[in-house]
Amino acid sequence: MVKKKLECLYEKYNHRQYVHPDPVEFLYNFALPGDREIVGFLASALAYGRVRQINNSVSRVLQVMGASPLHFLLHTSWGSFRKLLSGFSHRFATGDNLAAFLAGVGNLVAEHGSLQAAFLAGYSEHDENVLPALSSFAEAVFAAAPADPEHLLALPARGSACKRLNLFLRWMVRQDAVDMGGWSRIPKSHLIIPLDTHMHRVGLKLGFTKRKQGNMITALEVTEGFKALTPEDPVRYDFILTRLGVWGKIDQSFL
Repeated sequence: MVKKKLECLYEKYNHRQYVHPDPVEFLYNFALPGDREIVGFLASALAYGRVRQINNSVSRVLQVMGASPLHFLLHTSWGSFRKLLSGFSHRFATGDNLAAFLAGVGNLVAEHGSLQAAFLAGYSEHDENVLPALSSFAEAVFAAAPADPEHLLALPARGSACKRLNLFLRWMVRQDAVDMGGWSRIPKSHLIIPLDTHMHRVGLKLGFTKRKQGNMITALEVTEGFKALTPEDPVRYDFILTRLGVWGKIDQSFL
């Protein structure tokens, strides 16, 4: 019964007409995977706070980066980043934090050729999920950054649910009417739910978790709950349930 209801909601709402103002729509403007993965990583890093502020911040940075974010990152120094982003702020993040983040991403891409290749350096198909690779990837970005990105980069080792990192992976690994994909070597079955307040509430209501704290352990428990419904794609319903949560329609539509 639960899966049937979720599938009905997926068929009804998992369409681009319902995306705005979700930051995933920034990815739709970039056809090349090399540009798209950078835009996705940037948009997910800034995906906290009010959605209008998120979209304004992402738009401002993309204007600075120009037509090819990949080219921009590979040909811009940290000092230039800091000058170009002088005065930038997004909640707790400053222009210097964002400059360090982008410089770290650029250094990692220069080393590996792409963010996907950098992620795959720590990935094994034998892992139960992407958590080991996610940890390795986040640490690599942090190590490649010339200064601390602070709130823009969560580290799984610290117990965070890493909602924004898992959101980025959803965007890059899945491919449907909402998620564009581009990372073909990671199976959807290894993804982890991007746990926010809406998905945590759903997990509690469905009995997938009893934990009150939204940490990585909780995210894994909720993921396992959804995996029992759709083993090949445990984050299949993330967009629609998050959307219903934002609209305040979860109770009457589903729970």
